[in-house]
Amino acid sequence: MSPPADDIAGKESVPFVDAATAASTADALPGAAPRGITTRQIVIVVSIVGAALIPLVAKSFITFQLTQVMVYALAILGLNLLTGFNGQFSLGHSAFYGIGAYTAAILMNHWEVDYYWTLPAAGAVCFAIGFLFGLPALRLQGLYLALATFALAIALPQILKFGPLEPLTGGVQGLVIDKPDPPFGLPIDPDQWLYYFTLIVLLLLFAAARNLAHSRTGRAIMAIRDHPIAAAAMGINSALYKTLTFGVSALYTGIAGALGAIVVQFVAPDSFSFLLSVSFLVGLIIGGVGSIPGCLVGGIFVLFVPNIAESISIGLAGAIYGIILLIVIFVMPSGAAGFVRLAGNYIAGRLRPRSAARSTLARDGRKS
Repeated sequence: MSPPADDIAGKESVPFVDAATAASTADALPGAAPRGITTRQIVIVVSIVGAALIPLVAKSFITFQLTQVMVYALAILGLNLLTGFNGQFSLGHSAFYGIGAYTAAILMNHWEVDYYWTLPAAGAVCFAIGFLFGLPALRLQGLYLALATFALAIALPQILKFGPLEPLTGGVQGLVIDKPDPPFGLPIDPDQWLYYFTLIVLLLLFAAARNLAHSRTGRAIMAIRDHPIAAAAMGINSALYKTLTFGVSALYTGIAGALGAIVVQFVAPDSFSFLLSVSFLVGLIIGGVGSIPGCLVGGIFVLFVPNIAESISIGLAGAIYGIILLIVIFVMPSGAAGFVRLAGNYIAGRLRPRSAARSTLARDGRKS
């Protein structure tokens, strides 16, 4: 039996309100308690302050190594945007890293461009190359795309050694870059200034990546990763988003390459071999696929673990590195980000019964 038409007409529809809108509306109500500072925000602020204090107490070599960690973290973040957020597999990010490094080196060595202007130039060049490379890569998926990017990583060192390009690239000898001095007469040495400069760039690009991941574009990119057919059915232009993601990923890695060239003060073709792409992939897996903060853990692993393996035994450095890698993957199968998440859930699960028991005892005491 259907309800009367007058009753249906008299009922008002209830609008849908998502969680973010409801939270902002609740904060705007009179007498509503202001939203407090979260633990995540406290950890971020403390980490930034601690990172800013490290060069003031650490030795120059430690500062130099930590600067390289941040450079590798940026490169791994570029690969993470492509693989972790969009689902495209790449073995050629050493090529984009090398293109960014050579862009900065050529601009500084031949045309005396200031080092800070080389970063947007390297990012623009790598974005254009990544976008153009992503167009034919649209027809490739999975292992076939990996093979195409593998070919790019293998070809770049040989292109840099090509005879007609030698006056520009320096050929096998490479190019030497002068270390920039601190600006404004700051009372710090060049290594400390490069650390702070890299830290600023890292924070800006990490914030941009986080905003991208939480934007409408980021949700479309992740929808393509999770279910391409469903994403296309929802009206998402998969071709456009895939090529743009490839370009943005190359942009991040190119900026990291430019920073790496400025920090190391030297570029050579053999520095950007296929093994560098493998190192980026290892750092991505160790840090956690799809995790932005985990890229820093990946950068630490890529830089320090090979040195630790060589310090144990030079002849068996590769075997020791493999054993350490297997142990880390066994302990943290979902990367550092997944390990932290599981540890947090475990601690919260252990503390929840205790807090519930204390609240029950307190309630019983009030009743008595």
